[in-house]
Amino acid sequence: MRDISDSFTAARQQARGLADFPGALPETLEEAYAIQSMSIAAWPDEVAGWKVGMVPPDYRARFADSRLAGPIFKSSVHVYGGEPIAMPVFADGFAAIEAEFVFIIGRDIAPSPQPLSLEQAAEYVSALHIGVEIASSPLPTINDLGPTSIISDFGNNAGLIIGPEIAGWQSIAHEDLPVRVVIDGGEAGSANASAIPDGGPIAAVAFLIPLLGRRGIRLKAGDAISSGAVTGVHQAPVGAVSRADFGAFGAIDLSLVAAG
Repeated sequence: MRDISDSFTAARQQARGLADFPGALPETLEEAYAIQSMSIAAWPDEVAGWKVGMVPPDYRARFADSRLAGPIFKSSVHVYGGEPIAMPVFADGFAAIEAEFVFIIGRDIAPSPQPLSLEQAAEYVSALHIGVEIASSPLPTINDLGPTSIISDFGNNAGLIIGPEIAGWQSIAHEDLPVRVVIDGGEAGSANASAIPDGGPIAAVAFLIPLLGRRGIRLKAGDAISSGAVTGVHQAPVGAVSRADFGAFGAIDLSLVAAG
């Protein structure tokens, strides 16, 4: 497991691609998260949040969890101020744009494996924002290899843009939270918050807190949690220009540039 962690962290630090998964693919989610924890410990940055995504449909019968998670590091978090943001991705790897909702945690949460209802999860949240997760990995086939591959490389995360806050989010119907993604002038996807399974965006928080509890990881006040892609995982090349439009709640403009 250490060799896999070392390979991914070195490739990320050197902004180079990987031709193949660097070792034997982990058979369990627990093994993959152990690799992820090694990489977090070795990475020279502070965890400022977590991305949550769905396990690909073809793998859900094999694994107990329908979701997966990965760390978001402080230096890769950007607060949107109205001007397009250039987001680095691995030119020789995988890169995608994902419009998401972003929760801000309101207080420190001691690790606990106890399951949470959606209502209990919402009690830990201080704010909801529009946002964009940049999924990128040195490994071009990271998603094709399934959840243990994704988890092993930081959950396939390369950054997060946090946009304007959605005031009164608790009383807004999911159908009234629209999302549309445009890449290079063409529509890549359109949906609303109801497209996120198991109760909408807050399901990401309800999943993440006990998962981190089982791993002995403390969530901190101010941490950001991205909800998972609303309109889909939209692969895009270096140089792509995109807008994530959340209707009345704002929009985020960005471009993809080569890391390093």
